[in-house]
Amino acid sequence: MKTEPIILERTLDAPVSKVWKAITDKNEMKQWYLNLADFKAEIGFAFQFVGGPEEGIQYLHVCEVTEVVNERKLMYSWQYEGYAGISYVSFELNEQGNKTEVRLTHSGIETFPKANPDFAIENFREGWNHILNVSLKDYLEADKMS
Repeated sequence: MKTEPIILERTLDAPVSKVWKAITDKNEMKQWYLNLADFKAEIGFAFQFVGGPEEGIQYLHVCEVTEVVNERKLMYSWQYEGYAGISYVSFELNEQGNKTEVRLTHSGIETFPKANPDFAIENFREGWNHILNVSLKDYLEADKMS
């Protein structure tokens, strides 16, 4: 059964070029999102990271960039090593003057093993909500808070 993707939208008080850099530059990404050894916004670029619940299993995430439209869209596959399923995460940016509307979509979560509670859609929803509405927002708008 196909489930609806997680779709979150937020307008950030930052120009599109700054948001794009935050989601594609590994040095910026590690300050709000993932600490990756390397990252390139290039189709076919593969990257991995380990993550999971604080007290639980740490999963190896295996990802590959599948779509890049400079300062508009970044999409990558998202799988777990040793587990069935593949999903896709995309960040779509829409310039709104000096602000940027970000649309985050995570689709295909239903392809992960249903028996594993770590793969429950609520966990993804909660995680992405925090990433978009707290981590990325606070990172990009930090200089506006003073």
